[in-house]
Amino acid sequence: MIEKNVIISNRAGIHARPAALIAQTANKFKADISLEKDGVRINAKSIMGIITMAAAYQTPIVIIAEGSDEQEAADAIESLFIKKFEEE
Repeated sequence: MIEKNVIISNRAGIHARPAALIAQTANKFKADISLEKDGVRINAKSIMGIITMAAAYQTPIVIIAEGSDEQEAADAIESLFIKKFEEE
C-alpha cells in the first residue's frame, strides 16, 4: 500500500473538471485508489464521490493506492495535484 500526502493548490479546489480528471486517471489502473480527507475515504474512481468530498483550496488530501500497479497509480494522481489540474 502506498500513501501520498498532497495539498490542493488550485484556487478553485476540486470541482467537476478536476474530479473527472482524477477519476479518468484512476480508472487507468488496476489498483484500488482512494482519497482521504478529514478521516473520510472515498473511491478515486468515482467522480461523484470525489465531488462530494467538497475539497477546497489548501485542503490536505491523502492518496491511498493498493494493488499491483499502486506506485504508478499514486504517482499519476499526485501529478494531477502538483500540476494544479492544469488550471493555472
